[in-house]
Amino acid sequence: MFDLVKKTMLTGIGLAVMTKDKVEDLAKEMIDKGKMSEREGKELIDELLRKSEEARKDFESRVEEIIHRVLEKIDVATKEDVDKIEKKIKGLEQRVSRDKKRTADE
Repeated sequence: MFDLVKKTMLTGIGLAVMTKDKVEDLAKEMIDKGKMSEREGKELIDELLRKSEEARKDFESRVEEIIHRVLEKIDVATKEDVDKIEKKIKGLEQRVSRDKKRTADE
């Protein structure tokens, strides 16, 4: 019975958006209705929280990957690209400044 409840909840609930409070409330409700023991409820809470965290991390990773691919396809400069350009500009500004000073001293 416990496994059936667990499987149903894991497949029926959007784990990536499940909060600790929701998990605890759900388990408490199941315990109160006598559908699982307190120990099973604790195990369920722990497992759902773990799976929720895994699902959230996986979701974030996939979204980041998709965004990165989309940005590459539409040829938008990344933060890294902008940082490189800023570094080059800074170097060029320093060279221009040195050259102006050298020219002024001559």
